[in-house]
Amino acid sequence: MSNALPTTDKKPLNQPLGGDVVPRFAGIATMMRLPFQETSDGLDACFVGVPFDLGTSNRSGARFGPRQVRSESVLLRPYNMATRAAPFDSLQVADIGDVATNAYNIFDSIDRIETAYDAIIANGCRPITIGGDHTIAWPILRAMHKRYGPIGVVHVDAHADVNDTMGGEKIAHGTPFRRAVEEGLLDCQRVVQIGLRGTGYHADDFDWCRQQGFRVVQAEECWHKSLAPLMKEVIERVAGPSGDAPVYLSFDIDGLDPSFAPGTGTPEIGGLTVQQGLEIIRGLRGLNLVGADIVEISPPYDPQGTTALVGANLAYEMLCVMPGVAYRS
Repeated sequence: MSNALPTTDKKPLNQPLGGDVVPRFAGIATMMRLPFQETSDGLDACFVGVPFDLGTSNRSGARFGPRQVRSESVLLRPYNMATRAAPFDSLQVADIGDVATNAYNIFDSIDRIETAYDAIIANGCRPITIGGDHTIAWPILRAMHKRYGPIGVVHVDAHADVNDTMGGEKIAHGTPFRRAVEEGLLDCQRVVQIGLRGTGYHADDFDWCRQQGFRVVQAEECWHKSLAPLMKEVIERVAGPSGDAPVYLSFDIDGLDPSFAPGTGTPEIGGLTVQQGLEIIRGLRGLNLVGADIVEISPPYDPQGTTALVGANLAYEMLCVMPGVAYRS
């Protein structure tokens, strides 16, 4: 599959709306106050919301994640001062709104998400998804597999999300990567999980992942250190022999410690710092990143909006490492 980006036919590139043009507290809340359009046609990358939390097991509320992340994104500016990435200089980007999930039927919602992503990525657009609980990764990976074949995954999370069932059900936010393995959606030798920790039901909860070929980096391996050296290893692993194999990033906000991101359904202590989260995302530069998500942000458990603010910034950082992004010298 070609790594080429779709052309924009010299159409002027969309830009986030600046605070000097319209006050940041005014206007319609799109991601970074970008233009809204209904489809991904003509876009190199897009932001899309999936307001879904029927798969949650503890605290619900992730259905409100996309709206709150967009609200907190108003402070983001187009140029990345740290990395010199200037994504809006070279990519056509827009907010394409939300997938219309079914609040009463998890099975119908899964079908709707998969169908929506079939269309979103059909022309090569690279979606950055704002969830929603982690169940949504499964239908997204289904769509990705149809276009790209088995893909590599960088999965940041407190939990492995490889349960066979939860409460006797096969579809839940703790099962998406088990289902993805069973369906052959992943190139398991190119899957890395970072930040796993906490208590479990069985000693082999994380070992199942290792048995499939995943590289598992438990949170304890990340304490008190920069993750830049780790990301060099990750790049070598997930890029594949060709160096440009397709890779998907799935970032559960509970991969971060709840002191940084309390607004989530299943918080676990001893997690990653915000700085380490940035190192992980920035460390993916140069990969053939075909899509990404930020999930499990539950605004009702963080009235100050801190978790959504972190999520908005991480989503922007994901855009900054998409193929084709310009960097200013």
